[in-house]
Amino acid sequence: NMNKHDRMYLEIAKNGNALIEFFNLPNQDPVALSKKLFRLEYKAHRLAEDYCNGKIETDQWEGVSDKILASLEKIIGKKNMNKVFVNGDARGYALKIDDKYRDKMHKVGITRDFGGYGIIAPDFRE
Repeated sequence: NMNKHDRMYLEIAKNGNALIEFFNLPNQDPVALSKKLFRLEYKAHRLAEDYCNGKIETDQWEGVSDKILASLEKIIGKKNMNKVFVNGDARGYALKIDDKYRDKMHKVGITRDFGGYGIIAPDFRE
């Protein structure tokens, strides 16, 4: 019988494997990949909140979102950067995949939001 932690771990691994397939990444530990991306998501989301709450200005937001995209590029590679974007709306996830890749996301099992955008690093903590 699996406990909550085991189920969460499985979801994290499943997400990592889906991303490896979607972005055609070299074989790697799917959990480590997911965790790296989740840390980036967390940072990006906090910045989006600061931006929405007026704590940072547009030029600051653009500067930090560029840095986040640079970090993301190190993880998923330059060839995949046209598929992703940083969402500035603090109500949703920050790191997303363009909805024009809907079919491929569905095929590999990437979590999507209500708008059909892919969520790169969903939060699996219940």
